[in-house]
Amino acid sequence: MTPPPAAAVPLSEKETSTTGEIEEQPRSEGQSQTKHSWTFWLVFAALCLISFISAIDSTIVTVALPTMTRALGGEKDYIWMANVFLFAATATQPFFGQISNIFGRRYPMLISIALFALGSGVTAGANNSAMFIAGRAVQGLGSGGLFVLLDLIVCDLVPLRERGKYLGFMLSTAAIGTVIGPIIGGALAANWRWIFYLNLPISGIALVAMFAFLRVRHNRDPTWKHSLKRVDYIGNAIFIASICSILLGLVMGGTTHPWSSWRIILPLVLGALGWASFHVHQAWFCAEPSVPPHLFKNRTSAIGFVLGFTSSMLLVWVVYFLPLYFQAVLGASPMRAGVDFVPYTAFVVPFGMMAGGFLSKTGKFKPLHWSGFALSAIGSGVLSLLDETSSKAKWVCFQILVAGGTGIVMTALLPSTLAALPEKDVATATATYSFVRSFGFVWGVTLPSLIFNGQFDSRLGQISDVAVRDQLKNGAAYGYASGGYVNKLPDETRHEVVRIYVHALRAVWIAAAAFAAFSFLLVFAEKHVELRKELNTEYGLDDDGKKQSKDGANLEKDEAV
Repeated sequence: MTPPPAAAVPLSEKETSTTGEIEEQPRSEGQSQTKHSWTFWLVFAALCLISFISAIDSTIVTVALPTMTRALGGEKDYIWMANVFLFAATATQPFFGQISNIFGRRYPMLISIALFALGSGVTAGANNSAMFIAGRAVQGLGSGGLFVLLDLIVCDLVPLRERGKYLGFMLSTAAIGTVIGPIIGGALAANWRWIFYLNLPISGIALVAMFAFLRVRHNRDPTWKHSLKRVDYIGNAIFIASICSILLGLVMGGTTHPWSSWRIILPLVLGALGWASFHVHQAWFCAEPSVPPHLFKNRTSAIGFVLGFTSSMLLVWVVYFLPLYFQAVLGASPMRAGVDFVPYTAFVVPFGMMAGGFLSKTGKFKPLHWSGFALSAIGSGVLSLLDETSSKAKWVCFQILVAGGTGIVMTALLPSTLAALPEKDVATATATYSFVRSFGFVWGVTLPSLIFNGQFDSRLGQISDVAVRDQLKNGAAYGYASGGYVNKLPDETRHEVVRIYVHALRAVWIAAAAFAAFSFLLVFAEKHVELRKELNTEYGLDDDGKKQSKDGANLEKDEAV
């Protein structure tokens, strides 16, 4: 059982506690220690399990999708089959943040798990592309809620100073899930329905655990009608439509239609205008915004959102293009490429946990931001040195550098983003952070793809075989990297093709290093904010809440005497 949160402390004492004036008092110090009930650990274990499985599902279909498309006759619906999960999960996250403030954390979490399980079942049993798309959309809605609520519930359970440790482990499990998703998808491609059937027992375990143990407090409205009136329907509708429009343009650009096509430009422009109008609505016409404008008025928090975007972009950048090097340049199979990628996966977690421990012990986040983005910049830079003659020791060590940057940054960003904001903004700020992180995932595929395709197409003239040149142009080179296509080419042609892959990937890694260096410089603009050791929240596990009420009443009685 944890000591009572600071909500039970008189107002004057709470105000001084955030400045550090009473941090040596036993009650405040007790709250900064990790003495939690078994209920807490069960809930946290369930959160990590959900984080892992939902992250896997965000990338698991990337390898198996061609097989699924052929099986369901969905060639014309390929774009929607591939991306409807992403659309539903990304665009709805601010909405989930708002309803978790209005209705509490418990019911949105249970509904999100149920939606994820329902969507998984529908997708697994799909007999046509329309049913598959519908199932993935429902699954994406559930994942959108999970992405927000996982971080949010951790923030409700532990003080800001301690969140790095717990978020670090949970976000590391999500990073592992994101990385191994394509590997599992490739292994189960022939029996692709099991990709989704496996979610059902895991979702069932998580649902039972959350139903039994996630009993959290919140200040309920007098009636359901009053609660429903607080939801920002207009703002969320504008936001969801705008983000889906932008995502549609991004995923179709350069694949289904060229970037210069009106079919790409129109959704991007409409989405951008809609997004701008959403923020106007939030600032001037909404009584209870889902994305309050004041979240961006604080310099440190605003920079935290930007760094959340760039760090997520760099994560997916590595996940999508380092396996491409193993397959196209070193000739590895998709499964072997997954094995070669293990050093990155294995080192994300320990680096994240070390960063979380440092954050909890010192309360300093800027050194972690600097070191994380420095490692990312250096690691991405040295990846540009890889070619067909590079040794295993070289690319293993380079992966460890990049993994270090990923693990450190993922752990330290959310606590620093929340540090300058009051505790009442945790839900909306966490939802906004979760959204920019998911939005970064999209750009982490789009930007390097643009760079890679541009560099590859500019060097196509170096391929002597005209037929091979035609096969690899206009963005097809990424798809042909797997399946042994390059290995089957005649030696001279294969050497020409591999050299172009090396040059194109070199440009990709230099661009990644530039984004990491930009993020490193941005840290200088952050302002150090003391991480609170007290848990000033109206939410939290209900068993702790009963203790809080009892201790708070005794404290008031003693002070009155």
